[in-house]
Amino acid sequence: MATVEVLKAKYPGADAWQMGDSPELASQLADLIKKGIKTASCGSLASYQQEEPAPKIGSYNIILDGQNVPVCVTRLVSMRLVRFCDVTEAFAHKEGEGDLSLEYWQKEYQRFFTREGYFSDDMELIAEEFEVIEVL
Repeated sequence: MATVEVLKAKYPGADAWQMGDSPELASQLADLIKKGIKTASCGSLASYQQEEPAPKIGSYNIILDGQNVPVCVTRLVSMRLVRFCDVTEAFAHKEGEGDLSLEYWQKEYQRFFTREGYFSDDMELIAEEFEVIEVL
């Protein structure tokens, strides 16, 4: 099994992280990414502005499950600024969660951003799309 250190040597500059806000969700999302079902994600613009270093197109990410075990490596292929209310059905489908509908996406992300501390229908998000480079 590849360790984070070995993967960072293979993919210089890669960040290792979990998606979601709980170990259970991190494992679920990592599995969706590994299977190629989840090919997009988003976060609030405010949270991206606090990241060091800021994500950029072409960068690699080591996706960890809820136990901090590497599951796969992804490469960021696109990023764009979008308001919550302007997220499309197509993007919600690429998020790969639930029934893949925009309605499901809106309900779950409203809940997520509220737990994170801030939600507004016109809040700005960074919408990312990525591809799986290596499954571990």
